[in-house]
Amino acid sequence: MINEYEKLLAGLDDVNWAGLDHAYGSATDVPGHIRALCGSDDEARKQASNSLSNSIFHQGSRYPASPVAVPFLARIAVAGPAAVREDAMWLLTRLAVDWHDEYDVTTGINVSGWRAAAAEVGPEELLPWYEEQVAAATEADKRAQAQELRDWVAAGNSPDSRWSALQSYDAVLAELPGLLVLLDDADASLRTRIAYLLAWFPEFSATSLPRLLSLAEREEDPVTAATALLAAGLLGPASTAGEITPYLDAADPLMRWSAATALIRLAALDEAPLDPGLLGQAISELAAAARRPFDRVTDYCEGDLHAHIERTLHALPPGADPAVVRKTLDACLPRIVWDYYGSRTRRAIAELFHAPQPHSAPRYADLTTAQQQLLGDLAGHRHAWLIRSSADRLRELGLPHTQEALQTFVGAHRTA
Repeated sequence: MINEYEKLLAGLDDVNWAGLDHAYGSATDVPGHIRALCGSDDEARKQASNSLSNSIFHQGSRYPASPVAVPFLARIAVAGPAAVREDAMWLLTRLAVDWHDEYDVTTGINVSGWRAAAAEVGPEELLPWYEEQVAAATEADKRAQAQELRDWVAAGNSPDSRWSALQSYDAVLAELPGLLVLLDDADASLRTRIAYLLAWFPEFSATSLPRLLSLAEREEDPVTAATALLAAGLLGPASTAGEITPYLDAADPLMRWSAATALIRLAALDEAPLDPGLLGQAISELAAAARRPFDRVTDYCEGDLHAHIERTLHALPPGADPAVVRKTLDACLPRIVWDYYGSRTRRAIAELFHAPQPHSAPRYADLTTAQQQLLGDLAGHRHAWLIRSSADRLRELGLPHTQEALQTFVGAHRTA
């Protein structure tokens, strides 16, 4: 153990980890992994980071051990070994908002709605039901099992994912005042990570919003600046538009994308309507961004900024020119990065082939440029399972629904 990091682990051994669970059962291994993050063995640190990611944040789920680990991870993010500080921030972000929120919620998190839903499934609400199950159990083994679950809920736990996720979110919220120092960290990646994390905490915006706007103004790293600017747009009231608007004319395209995305979110608020000309300028900027690749990306929408454009356009307030919106969607949908589950692929197919197709394959020449590009991307994609995950939809549209058939369909016309 490196002595300089001992103070970060104060209280680690005082936690009853045996009484907490994670994805694989008892959380007795968690303190060892946290301790390894502060050790001198690079391989052990890497393994510890992976183990924590898989146990206290498993495929988006949070567990009783998750919020308890948060204060230690926050200390490591601020003052731990350089090799693990960004990993700690990555895990804190996942524990707070999960992948789902990151790429699905482009207009900010509705925390009040989340809290209302979680309140309905908290331990106090569920405990009477579990006590009824104990009373109704007639067999000894079933009664013992029901009693065990009843005691677990009585200890302050809930089996509902909305409740457990909120516990982790609130644990990270409590650490934000101490994490603010990362906005001035010498490492740009850590400045980016904290700017991104702050975007998902509207209850902290009175403190974070001015800091984010200041960071966007002074920051030299374009990714950090764009991340902070959009975070401000996600958190701010409608009046924030005045501070964001000048960035629509920024030299950096990533900053212009960030400003346009932020302004469209602000335009959807009920507080004050955005000037129609300004809204049109923001949409035009997204239309331009949709037609080009990004050489740098932010964490928003897992770095898939074309997917973020698509989601932003679906959140537009009334009054936008539908023809411009349609052209922008057609331009960005084929560029969407294919995700692990194929859902974005299916969404892109549904968006681009929104009109019914004949039962036989339509002529390639009759497809729009965007449709041709999408099918060409699928035909040449290295993961054939993406086509298999969308085969039913392609078949319904009368389109080739295997990669080999797509390659023949697209290739024959591209070489003709």
